[in-house]
Amino acid sequence: MSEARGRFGGIREKIYIRRHHITLPGVKIAEEYPGLYEYASFELPQEEFFLPGHGLCASCTIGVIARHMLKVLGPDTIVVNPTGCAEVSTVVYPRGNWAVPWIHVAFGNGGAVASGIEAAIKALKRRGVIDSTRKINVVVFAGDGATADIGFQALSGMLERGHRVIYVMYDNEGYMNTGIQRSGTTPFGASTTTAPAGRKVPGNVTHKKPMALIAAAHGIPYVATANPAYVHDMVYKFKKAAEADGPSFLHILQSCTPGWRFEPKYAIRVLELATETGYWVNYEIDRGEFRVTMPVPKRKPVKCFLQLQGRFRHLKPEEVETIQAVVDRDVAEINKAMGREVIGPVDPSLACITPRGK
Repeated sequence: MSEARGRFGGIREKIYIRRHHITLPGVKIAEEYPGLYEYASFELPQEEFFLPGHGLCASCTIGVIARHMLKVLGPDTIVVNPTGCAEVSTVVYPRGNWAVPWIHVAFGNGGAVASGIEAAIKALKRRGVIDSTRKINVVVFAGDGATADIGFQALSGMLERGHRVIYVMYDNEGYMNTGIQRSGTTPFGASTTTAPAGRKVPGNVTHKKPMALIAAAHGIPYVATANPAYVHDMVYKFKKAAEADGPSFLHILQSCTPGWRFEPKYAIRVLELATETGYWVNYEIDRGEFRVTMPVPKRKPVKCFLQLQGRFRHLKPEEVETIQAVVDRDVAEINKAMGREVIGPVDPSLACITPRGK
């Protein structure tokens, strides 16, 4: 990366420079992506298993993720929900929004509880209590704090043991439920209550943990990143995760109105910009085959994504350039891994927000 500029220049190199991490042992590049073609013959059911009337913030995309997840997985699904935004906003005694079996667990033990449920289902099938041919999905629906930080150990153990559990991480990039503190997935340069921007330090000085790649390093059958602004791609990945013979992990970016500080009407727009700028790349690793599922022929500058959010408004132009350099390097690494250009160069002529229908 080029020399860090502005207030970033005063931060120790070992903190602010992210090392290459795309290449993983045993991972090979996949052939042409079949996802959209497979989705064309996959019809979502009309039944709703994530019910309206929740207490999520205006424009919160957790509801979009949960609703489509359950449409794909269906009624034979058990949801393990660690403490977080989804838990406190969707179950307020005596009402709940989950029309499937649901259990609230602590911040740190989602993977462990799901492992126990999956093992219990296997035991009950062996005893004939449950039909051995009946497919029951066990899902952990957890935020970044309960996944990348507090629940990291339980997640790793679950993946290592090979439990057939679908782990869905909705990533709003901070502890938004408890006061917008930084988490292990808070991006470089964002201002939070525990990593505030000041005269000498420009907000958070660490990078997002590459959770999908960390999960893939366990050698599990299916790993993917997704973005609810691209519902077709996200739904396809829920379907693939449900078909995996073993653990699967989905890392889904989730916009947060109070934490990211944008107008509610931009909840989907800001997620589109995350992918259009290369800040967030949608990919999958299916049985060791890596593919980018949402190619971007020409990128918008990363400032388009940053300037829509209040958590980045303290950044000076030279500091935005530093973040652009980080994104450029990540994109170059992905293109190198793919052996061809799937994420294109920055085109400064592109408008940050394109009118709908164009």
